Amino acid sequence: MKRLDVIIPQERLAEVNEILHRHKVGGMSFYDIKGRGRAKREPVSVGRGVMRYVPEFGFRTKIELLVSDALAPKIIKDLLKEISTGSASDGKIFVYDVVEAYDIGSKEEGDAAL
Repeated sequence: MKRLDVIIPQERLAEVNEILHRHKVGGMSFYDIKGRGRAKREPVSVGRGVMRYVPEFGFRTKIELLVSDALAPKIIKDLLKEISTGSASDGKIFVYDVVEAYDIGSKEEGDAAL
């Protein structure tokens, strides 16, 4: 079982959700995050629009999902193909091994718990 952490621009969430629906991924969690990296940040107007500054941190959305080992490469391939624009600001995908998973209500284990 794999855990995928996908960090993307906020406006790409609907596209990622559509890809996950196509692969019949049962669930995901997402939340808004702030951070800094290689992406270029655009100047922001403050006050009445007379002052501009470049913020230290950019806004992104982080998506967390658990999928079977066989499904992870397919999802990653589709995300790279459909979300990428060739820019450093497109985001990141991190893959982790998950040793065990349990569904508290049904008491199922492993892939069945997903």
